[in-house]
Amino acid sequence: MDLSRRGLLQAGMTAALLSRAGFAAAQEQDSTAGPTRTAAPLLWYNQPAREWTEALPLGNGSLGAMVFGGIKRERLQLNEDTLWSGSPYGNVNPRAKAALPRIRELIFAGRYAEAEALADAEVQAVPMREMAFQDLGDLFVDLTDVNETSASDYRRSLDLDSATAVTRFTSGGVSYTREIFISPVHQMLVMAIHADGAPLSADIALATGQRAKITARDNEGDSGLIAMRGENNEDRGIPGGLRFTAQGQALAHGGTIRAFDPVLQIRGAQRIELRLAAATSFVAPGDVSGDPDAIVATRLRAAQGLSLEDLRRAHVDEHRRLFRRVSLTLPQGSRATRPTDQRLEHAANGEDPSLAALYFQFGRYLLISSSRPGTQPANLQGIWNDNNQPPWQSKYTININTEMNYWPAQSADLPECFEPLVDLVEQLAISGAKTARDMYGARGWVAHHNTDLWRASGPIDHARTGLWPTGGAWLAVQLWDHWDYLRDDAYLRRIFPLMAGSARFFLDTLVPDPRTGFMVTNPSNSPENDHGHGSTLCAGPAMDSQILRDLFARTAAAARHLRRDEALAKEMEAMARRLPPDRIGKGGQLQEWQFDWDADAPDPHHRHVSHLYALYPGLQINPVDTPDLAAAARVSLDRRGDDATGWGLGWRLNLWARLRDKARAHKILIDLLSPGRTYPNMFDAHPPFQIDGNFGGAAGIIEMLAQSDGSRITLLPALPASWPEGSITGIRLRGACKLDLVWAEGRLASATIFPELDGARIVRAGAGSKNVTLRKGCAVRLTPSDFIA
Repeated sequence: MDLSRRGLLQAGMTAALLSRAGFAAAQEQDSTAGPTRTAAPLLWYNQPAREWTEALPLGNGSLGAMVFGGIKRERLQLNEDTLWSGSPYGNVNPRAKAALPRIRELIFAGRYAEAEALADAEVQAVPMREMAFQDLGDLFVDLTDVNETSASDYRRSLDLDSATAVTRFTSGGVSYTREIFISPVHQMLVMAIHADGAPLSADIALATGQRAKITARDNEGDSGLIAMRGENNEDRGIPGGLRFTAQGQALAHGGTIRAFDPVLQIRGAQRIELRLAAATSFVAPGDVSGDPDAIVATRLRAAQGLSLEDLRRAHVDEHRRLFRRVSLTLPQGSRATRPTDQRLEHAANGEDPSLAALYFQFGRYLLISSSRPGTQPANLQGIWNDNNQPPWQSKYTININTEMNYWPAQSADLPECFEPLVDLVEQLAISGAKTARDMYGARGWVAHHNTDLWRASGPIDHARTGLWPTGGAWLAVQLWDHWDYLRDDAYLRRIFPLMAGSARFFLDTLVPDPRTGFMVTNPSNSPENDHGHGSTLCAGPAMDSQILRDLFARTAAAARHLRRDEALAKEMEAMARRLPPDRIGKGGQLQEWQFDWDADAPDPHHRHVSHLYALYPGLQINPVDTPDLAAAARVSLDRRGDDATGWGLGWRLNLWARLRDKARAHKILIDLLSPGRTYPNMFDAHPPFQIDGNFGGAAGIIEMLAQSDGSRITLLPALPASWPEGSITGIRLRGACKLDLVWAEGRLASATIFPELDGARIVRAGAGSKNVTLRKGCAVRLTPSDFIA
């Protein structure tokens, strides 16, 4: 069947959902089995992983594993999401408050280098770096009877639809299968090893770079336990304060297990199972009193009466509840049936459109696997890290990277995965209130450009990167964006104090610029970019004003929607009018700073495009309402260039999609998929590995196909010419509705909107538009004939 015929069939299926009852049935399907699929999204390879960035990721939000798929020896590198270095601490410099007035004076006087030197000496955090996400260790399983050199028929795979890694091979005439998954239901890793008609023998061991003791014991029969108990590392003068436990329970069906400390030896088994759980003593950023031994024992005990089939079924059902909500079908190229690494090697030619669909679903898979209710949010590496001193400490960088991690949470219909970020902001607001008071003498709360497990909120690293006060404000705006997709007022009541607290900080700390008269942040910077006048430090960079316009407007809107604090709403609106406006420079570009310094910047191709926040993820600039500013943003984006880091490409993809440039957006996506920016296991390369590019890429693919601002929906705004046919189902739009799209011959075939609230929208497709009245529970189907040019 060709894709255009499939599209017409899908359109016909969608039409069956037009009644209120049909829409309810679709919602029920969305929460359970999901839409019919043409093929399981699969990453697969015909050789074991030789490096970490070839291994395959599994996770349930709290426990992560990288599966190498070895033949004789399987290695699983393990992570637990609360195993970080250090212990509860604060990092505000006690000298900062006294030094800030002089730093502001120097910046207003144009003495930027002097301001930076003073900030480095008196303002930056103590310690100047934050704590690091840690490697829990490795699980090794050696199949003692396997002859690796004679192995054949090898294949390893990761099924995104079932969140299961499988390795198969033949050795000595025997077929072996290893199946591994990490259950979000039973909070454990499960491994099953089968041999086709031959007995299995294996040695199981744990190893770690942490301070730990590893033990093994058997039950003089077919079961045994292997355990690792230890303490985390000291870091930057902050003592380690966590205890951790990882424990595996091995079952040798039809065989025996003996412990030879610290190894479990299994001999003569028909099948081997291993169930492993891990935990730390972390309870909250200020509480490390948990009992990891008790947590792990409870998890293993709860699964004792359950079979492998029981565990697998519960795991797969829960994963699919989230994963199957959204599907994307794109044309298959000639390489679509080849191993994943081979497809990626040739991604640059753009002749494998369905690779983008796999990449999109891989991004959704990673978010499901690294961020679930009750877990820590996805950090710079999600939940996967094999280094106790990882790049950038693998922490939460909140001047773009953490926010980018959650761009697909709303549009790709994974709102549950956003919950850990809400928890982080609630905790960060507590430490941030102390930073606001002790460092700035202000109300509310503030966080700078990074935080960690302990929710440190002072300005870390050097002043030229760390003295940026708007990270918490960006997070507060993102909390509102989450509401805008769901319109859940109970959630809005929860986040309103966080938004209001962030706004109050800036109402207290914005100062008048004597050169322009505008109210500005000072000191600040346009994240990590040097303006060419002696420093990065400045007053009132464009990004700060853009974020604060959103913060003030959305907090005021929330106050009025909830009928709370009208006085605060009016104060914020008055302050917003005094912020510096976006300006167009002499080169036609959108200015990054208050002054026209863009041509002076020593790094014209800087990876950050901070001043384009208003275009994406913001809604302040668009080609329809602000065409001059959109044209200036295009000039800035052109000047920055396409040769960026992985996450830098992820941001650029969304920006070009917002500008509705389908050719440029597709070029950026192909660059993102190509070697050097995507590793063989589809992890994003900063380089090194950094997961935000995966999430930015997933969000950008949706942005190419549909955009919404709450009052308008734009269909296929940046559809590439190489995607002439396809469909996407189940994506979310602002204003609490979902969307299914089908296109053929490069044009819209049908669009079906599933509203969850009453409302009105202007729907645009090509040069046409249509005013649509939405009724909760009543799907609306549109075809090309509905749109008037």
